[in-house]
Amino acid sequence: MIPRTLFASLALLASVAVAQDPKQPTAATKQQPTAFEQASARLQKQLEASLQELSALSARIAAETVPMNAELNRLETKLSEVRRANQARTRDLDKRSLDVDNLRAEIKERDNETSYIANLLSQYVRNLDSRLHVADLERYDAVIAQARRAPEDRNLTQQQVFEAQLALITTSLEHIDDAIGGTTFAGTAVDADGIVNDGKFVLVGPLGLFRSDDGKRIGTAEQQLNSHEPAVVEFASPEHTAAAAALVQNTAGQFPMDPTLGNAHKIAATHETFIEHVKKGGPVMIPIFLLAGLALLIALYKWIALSLTPRPSRTRIAELFDAVKDRDKERARRLAKAMRGPVGRMLAAGVEKLSQPRELIEESMYELVLKTRLKLQSFLPFIAISAASAPLLGLLGTVTGIISTFKLITVFGAGDPGMLSAGISEALITTKFGLIVAIPSLLIHAYLSRKARARVNDMETTAVGFLNEVALAESEKTVVLSPAQRVAPVPAEVDPRLVRREVARILEDMLGPLAGQANDNGKPAPEAPQAGSR
Repeated sequence: MIPRTLFASLALLASVAVAQDPKQPTAATKQQPTAFEQASARLQKQLEASLQELSALSARIAAETVPMNAELNRLETKLSEVRRANQARTRDLDKRSLDVDNLRAEIKERDNETSYIANLLSQYVRNLDSRLHVADLERYDAVIAQARRAPEDRNLTQQQVFEAQLALITTSLEHIDDAIGGTTFAGTAVDADGIVNDGKFVLVGPLGLFRSDDGKRIGTAEQQLNSHEPAVVEFASPEHTAAAAALVQNTAGQFPMDPTLGNAHKIAATHETFIEHVKKGGPVMIPIFLLAGLALLIALYKWIALSLTPRPSRTRIAELFDAVKDRDKERARRLAKAMRGPVGRMLAAGVEKLSQPRELIEESMYELVLKTRLKLQSFLPFIAISAASAPLLGLLGTVTGIISTFKLITVFGAGDPGMLSAGISEALITTKFGLIVAIPSLLIHAYLSRKARARVNDMETTAVGFLNEVALAESEKTVVLSPAQRVAPVPAEVDPRLVRREVARILEDMLGPLAGQANDNGKPAPEAPQAGSR
């Protein structure tokens, strides 16, 4: 660094040079030249000393700068090397982090694969016993039990669990090889009497045969409902029994094969007689069958009664109408008595009252129509009641049966779906029989009601025709032999009021029965007031 004295001397020298120009000397300068020169000389010395010091300092700086530059270059080089090493380590760290992430993803994928394989193995172990023949369950029971317990044992590693499950798979593969070529082994089976018999099994694929050691029980080995023990279903044919015995004993021969794999026997076991089926319905079946029997008996009785009800021909009815029109009472009485059935009785009652007023004839005939209607429709409401009550009784039996089923589920649990389905199936029996009784009863009631209504309609139609003929006969009699003609002489001119009264009376007599026929109850409407007196 430049000393402060040097800068001070230079500043003083510059100020003196500016303050006093040497070309224009002042009086003081002229008077004191020696002092200025002394100061100048002193400053000159100081300047030289400062310059020497500056030169020495520059030389020292130059001497110190070279090694410092060398050290700086060395440090920069070392910094570059450190940066390169840092970059290399950073790249290596990033690579290792990426490798770690890849390893984690691969480990996770392997864990998923392991879980998937473990689930597959566990599912295979759970479902293996359903794929095995019932006779093989006892042979492979230990291996299956070990494979099932392995995933639940926390003391085993995943590899040991896999080994236990793979052992079962190896065993199942060996079983497949044995089943393809056929295999024989000793075991036990239950006969139809529930006795366990020791014997020998022969398995070929999904088919199995069993022969007891004493040779008394020979048949197919099948699984019964709700049982894990093989059951012996004996052959119905002696030839099949002999062939199966020879095959089991000699391991060679003819194999009696059931193409349904035992399903035929299971379906046959579910068959039941009608009495057994009805008994499952419970006590509600009794009133259902009582209704069915009574409704059937009443329907047969009513059908026979309605079919045997006589119906007069149109020719006889026309002859009777002609006799009524001709006012031939004896002939009309004879023709009415010749007719059988309710129509004949009704016409006979009308003929007996033929000389009476038309209203009386109508009431007497209508009385017989009402009696006949009640007789024809008797007992028919019971059939309708049976048709309505049978489904309700069936529903009652179903409800009580389902209640009993749920009581059993409460006690024994719902672990067996077969028991639940069997209980509901038995409960629905009453509903089935209730509908079986109700539907035919409803159709029979409609048929018989229509048949009875047709008989009543015939009587009403005939009665209306009879009353029309009576009205026509009365109108003709009134016109020909009117009281006015018999009592008073015929005037020269006809009274218009009398004509109007007679016409009104005739129209009333003719249209009155038609108005009665239009009545819903079959009873003629009340007669309108007379237009005038006779």
